[in-house]
Amino acid sequence: MNFNTLSGRFAALTILFVVLAEAAILIPSLSNFRHDYLESRLERAQIASLALLATDDSLAADLESELLENAGVYNVVLRRDDIRRLVLSSPLPAPIAATYDMRDPGFWTLTRDALELLAQPQNRIIRVIGAPVRQAGQLIEITMDSAPMRADMIESGIRLLVVSAAFSVLTALLLNLAAQRLIVRPIRRVIGHMITYANDPEDARRIIEPAASMAEVRAAESAMAAMQRTVTSSLKQRERLAQLGQAVAKISHDLRNVLSTSQILADRLEGSDDPGVRRTAPKLVGSISRAVNLCETTLAFGRAEEAPPQLSLFNLSALVAEVIEAETLAAESTGQETLVEFLSDVPPGLTIRADREQLYRVLTNLARNARQAIEATRRPGTIEIGAGEDESGWWLRVGDTGPGLPEKAQANLFQPFTGGIRKGGTGLGLAIAADLMRGHGGRLELLKTGSEGTEFMLHLPRNPGAVATG
Repeated sequence: MNFNTLSGRFAALTILFVVLAEAAILIPSLSNFRHDYLESRLERAQIASLALLATDDSLAADLESELLENAGVYNVVLRRDDIRRLVLSSPLPAPIAATYDMRDPGFWTLTRDALELLAQPQNRIIRVIGAPVRQAGQLIEITMDSAPMRADMIESGIRLLVVSAAFSVLTALLLNLAAQRLIVRPIRRVIGHMITYANDPEDARRIIEPAASMAEVRAAESAMAAMQRTVTSSLKQRERLAQLGQAVAKISHDLRNVLSTSQILADRLEGSDDPGVRRTAPKLVGSISRAVNLCETTLAFGRAEEAPPQLSLFNLSALVAEVIEAETLAAESTGQETLVEFLSDVPPGLTIRADREQLYRVLTNLARNARQAIEATRRPGTIEIGAGEDESGWWLRVGDTGPGLPEKAQANLFQPFTGGIRKGGTGLGLAIAADLMRGHGGRLELLKTGSEGTEFMLHLPRNPGAVATG
């Protein structure tokens, strides 16, 4: 029997519990056996004494010895009419060691006396007092050996244990067969379906069909079937999205090359002598630039995964200065440099441990979004990048005084293609930025947004394997 299986443990527990139950009734059974044994000896002694009374007290010595031997006693004392009389007697081999009154014994008294008898392996002479049957007198006393009674008690207990063990094994086998049919087989069926489904989860034919008769197992099968349908649907959708992503990546790659050539040609139109061409050329260049940027961000997001961060120690204020310089030049190229003011609140000596290139991409994305939001309002505004550190790691804050994020953007802020924060945006920038922060074991979160501006917070843990918390 394999005890590491459900049926094996079920059978073992059944045997154990039955044996414990039998052991719990063994002592009372032995107590009752001892009580019946002594009552039997009292009755035999009374019958032997009646033989003497029937012969008017004249009885041969050998016949008296035979009566005592058949009764299993040494002496018989009978009290009748308030007269105590030694009816049968023989020499005692030893003094009387104990006296037991069987006229009205209690349960605990019988149990105690039975345990004492089992604990005494030596033979003792005991006196037993009882009430004669059929009102043949007032009292009867006998003296007898304790060893034969103890031996019979042990034999009776062994027989009881053997019978109990046999019934335990039989009960365990029957329960094991029932458990195999009612419990183990349905569970094995569920396990088999799980293994079959795991081999090809995209095959809808391998989804389990609930068929168990037990309500609990059927509920488990129904829950697993629902989960399998969800997983199969998700895998198919994921496959379709992967195929779509590959197609989009190929199209974006080729389109970017075409647009790059168009951008070069459009730049030359700005030097045309035709006033109409010079007036429309910047708009054309801007449109082509946005299209090229869309292709590049789509290709970046379409990669299977970002490269793991290459952590190093570097001065953060220098990195922030590079970001501000790049965005200032970008604002000048659009003629909006007077609208946006960049501020830095980073301690000059602050050194952090991160991937410098990836952090530059994150800060540039946030600063560009803030700059474009302010430029769209055509009102002056400021963008501030701050930083600090604590025991758990470093934090960076990017805030602006722009118009705030629209509600739709807030609901899907870090979801690609759904969380765009400006008209015509794709939301890929924030999605990529959030992925880069998760790669560092940190996180990117929106602290606040509204008519007074927007503020993002970046958390970087000191331990790259830990995830930053509040």
